[in-house]
Parts: sequence; structure tokens; C-alpha cells
Amino acid sequence: MPLRRLGFLSAALLTAATLTACSAEQVEADDPKPSATTTAPSGAPGGAPDGGGLPLADAIKKIPVAEEQRTGYERDAFKHWVDEDGDSCTTRAEVLLAEAVTAPEQGARCTLSGGSWLSYYDEAEVTEARKLDIDHMVPLAEAWDSGAHDWTPERREAYANDLDAERSLVAVTARTNRSKADKDPAAWMPPAQSATCTYLVDWTATKLRWGLSADETEQAALLELAEPCTDSTVEYEPAT
Repeated sequence: MPLRRLGFLSAALLTAATLTACSAEQVEADDPKPSATTTAPSGAPGGAPDGGGLPLADAIKKIPVAEEQRTGYERDAFKHWVDEDGDSCTTRAEVLLAEAVTAPEQGARCTLSGGSWLSYYDEAEVTEARKLDIDHMVPLAEAWDSGAHDWTPERREAYANDLDAERSLVAVTARTNRSKADKDPAAWMPPAQSATCTYLVDWTATKLRWGLSADETEQAALLELAEPCTDSTVEYEPAT
């Protein structure tokens, strides 16, 4: 059974704790580079190859730098949402169950009702699952540009449904997910200032987990935005 399914309560508490640790001040949603908070959350969920974490700036520098390649991209190249364990809950439902602050009722064929969620991108509380999108931390198009164009269809499917790393997929408000679209942190950051360091950690961990590259503009933006996140560390486990 996916790790996320087993730990929805701990994941929700971790999200709430991370948001509490940061400033509640927000910036406008269309600001691509909000100022980072000086009180940074430390670490991201998941394991690291050596059992410890890397300082955020050092982790960013481990991402290979390469030009992006968009040629041939189609969203359908990444099959999702699948029911990997055959329990009638697709990847989308698994994430919703894992990240619920208040657990929803689960009906036939994994229909969900009730429950509540906290969208860390904008600090919004949501009480209807249909108002949430499941965001690929590194968008599918960005993943394609950054190396997934050379993957097999099976690896792209595994990426698009990655339930084994808690922050590869996150439940967020539809408006923030659609504002983000396929942008990297050079062009879009979450509107809540409290989310800045967490988002940079999650983005970096996902790129390292999947061996994805960054172009020069992206790397420069990551390093600049990460400057105030002095206590943030990145932990990740390479995808198999």
C-alpha cells in the first residue's frame, strides 16, 4: 500500500506545522518572485541517500544544469491518475486521503465526501475535495523539458503517480495550481510568503529524486530565492 495512504494524518500535521513556523504574510498571486521569509522550515519529508539532509543551497547546486527540451511533449505521455494498488482509489484520491486535515468519508469506488484540507501554497482551508487540484510539484511539461523526454512510458507513469515521496504530489487550491501551470520557480512561486522555503525544498527534492535537470535561469532563481532559507534542508530518496 502506498506510503502516503498510511500516513495521511502525519502528513497533514507536518503541513500545518510547516505553515505555522513561517510568516503568515502573503503576496499577490501574480508576483512570480515573492520575498522569502527569514524563518524557514527545516527539511522536507522523505529519506536522503545518506540518511541526512543537505542545506538547501547545496542541494540546488546538485541539480544538473542543462538546456530544456520541449519538443514532442504531450500531457498524455504521462499516464495518470492510476489505481496502483487496486483498492479503487486513484492517485488523486490517495493524495486527498493522505493530506486531509480532517479525514473525509470514503464511499463506494473511493468517492470522498466531507473532510478538510489546508492548501499550503495560499494558506487556504478547503472543505470540498472538488475544489482541490493535485499538483505535480515539478509539472509534467517541466519534467519533460528537464529529462523525462528520454524516459520510458513506464517511468513517466511512475513519475506522474509518485506516492512514495510525500511532496512529489500536493493537494492545493485549483486557482493556485492553474496559476502555476507549467512554470518553474523563475516564473512562479506560491502566493503565501510562508510557503516559499517549503516550496523550494519540495521542488529541489523532486528534481533530485528523479534526476531532472535545471536550466541556468531556473538555477539562478532557485539560489536567489533560497538565500533567506538558511535553516532549510533537503532530503530525498532517488526514484528507482
